[in-house]
Amino acid sequence: MNTFDINTITRENVKSLKPYSSARDEFEDFDTAEMIFLDANENPYQNGVNRYPDPQQNSVKAILAKNNLTKQSQILLGNGSDEVLDLLFRAFCEPNKDNIISLPPTYGMYGVLANINAVENREVLLTIDFQPQVEKILEAVDDNTKIIFLCSPNNPTGNSFSDESVVKLLQNFKGLVVIDEAYIDFSEKESWLVEIDAYPNLVITQTLSKAYGLAGIRLGICYASEAVISILNKIKPPYNVNELTQQRAIERLKDSEKIKQEITSIIEQREELLKVLLEVNFVEKVYPTEANFILAKVDDANRRYDQLIEKGIVIRNRTTQPLCENCLRFTIGTKEENAVVIRELKLLN
Repeated sequence: MNTFDINTITRENVKSLKPYSSARDEFEDFDTAEMIFLDANENPYQNGVNRYPDPQQNSVKAILAKNNLTKQSQILLGNGSDEVLDLLFRAFCEPNKDNIISLPPTYGMYGVLANINAVENREVLLTIDFQPQVEKILEAVDDNTKIIFLCSPNNPTGNSFSDESVVKLLQNFKGLVVIDEAYIDFSEKESWLVEIDAYPNLVITQTLSKAYGLAGIRLGICYASEAVISILNKIKPPYNVNELTQQRAIERLKDSEKIKQEITSIIEQREELLKVLLEVNFVEKVYPTEANFILAKVDDANRRYDQLIEKGIVIRNRTTQPLCENCLRFTIGTKEENAVVIRELKLLN
């Protein structure tokens, strides 16, 4: 049984930190409709954004909590998922002392944020089937290991990690296990959100940038125990999610039918592109995917990438990543965009 204790992994200066109290935080529990606010040095003339936004983004959180059968107190929102990830480093990892574990090939920002925060990034490669090597991960853990990052479905490989692997890490690691679910909406697997109350060391990050089509507004989501969220709230900037982002997120989250239609279309187009890639003679392997992209191993990634660029098609060359030599990543576009990609792939064939 995991004896996770949040106090043992929280930085000492964060434990004693008194968070900044913004002008709006002080009146969070009031009915403010008829109040006159002369406390925050704002421009008083109404234009829709002349006032500071809700620092706790309660309207957005209410929708997310309802949709995911969780509590608002278990949600933190950030200026993109990268801010959420950065807050985890700043709250729990002591610079020049602590370390985290990431599993290449994976999302590159884990390593970037580790470097920015002066935290060692211990890399444990995935297997050739892109699954976690649980025993090697646990062997890499020491007293200063604070976080293990799992991206599932994984970027750039597209596959989900086995439940058995994730559970074993949750049960045997006394730090935080962060599961990055940026692509979960394209998978048939259930989100780990259903286990949020079962594992106090489980943290889940999601985003509105992928399935929800709101990459431009930069809104990242963190789900965790109330204890973890409380720590993160102590150090987050007071107005980290602007008013326009909150408004657009609410508008989009309410349009659930359109979101479902778009996800269905993306998955259908993914399957169409998969079929074509399997028939292209320079494609040596197409990896299983549960994301909105496909990773394919080709004969010469640099050459094929350049050929597609010449045709005006921009994909991602992942050949420099571990276990991804000569691999290209194809994001799924619209039906019309996919048709162009398929046509050009056949002409290169």
